[in-house]
Amino acid sequence: MNNHIVRTYGEELDQLSAEVMLMGGLAEAQVADAVEAVARRDVALAQSVIERDRKLDELERDVERKCIRLIALRQPMAADLRKTVAAMKIATSLERTGDLAKNIAKRSLVIAEAEPMSPLTRSIERMGKLVSSRLRDVLDAYKSGKLDMAMAVWSSDTEVDEHYNALFRELLTYMMGDPRTISACTHILFMAKNLERIGDHATNMAEHIHYEITGEDYVDDRPKMSTL
Repeated sequence: MNNHIVRTYGEELDQLSAEVMLMGGLAEAQVADAVEAVARRDVALAQSVIERDRKLDELERDVERKCIRLIALRQPMAADLRKTVAAMKIATSLERTGDLAKNIAKRSLVIAEAEPMSPLTRSIERMGKLVSSRLRDVLDAYKSGKLDMAMAVWSSDTEVDEHYNALFRELLTYMMGDPRTISACTHILFMAKNLERIGDHATNMAEHIHYEITGEDYVDDRPKMSTL
């Protein structure tokens, strides 16, 4: 009987991790599709990203309920408690990542109606690919339990900031050169800021993984440069 209880408990923890990974896959797809919608001026794809956000919201609530139930009924300790808490925190970051992707998709609908600004949308596409790779790496670190992989994501946050600052300067040049582009450039600036925030969430997840594996908060100052 005891073995059955322990096995069921372990299955609950594994299911929790699997659901977080499902959220991760959906969030990663949302970011990639939102950026692609910008690059291709694809209205249907942007609308799909907006509609699919509800699924991430539902999964985040489900993970939270399961974590609370597991803590209340199982009273996990040590590594099991850390695994439960990390799952809940990572799920929250993934839900917010989905919200940011939805915001990018919404703004892409406005951009699709304006004159094409290919150099700027290509810059968004490059930044989007960088952020997507950070998200993919941190999810791989969570799945495999590899601390060094998580810390590599944590250490590379400045690359995202550099892309954001470069794009900010590029946008200023466009707006000063042609005031008619100000509205569209403002939307692109907010898209870039959303991508920068997704990069921050990837860094947050790396810290949660560090806590889950080591039992210690990561207290070093983030290698973050100031953004414009």
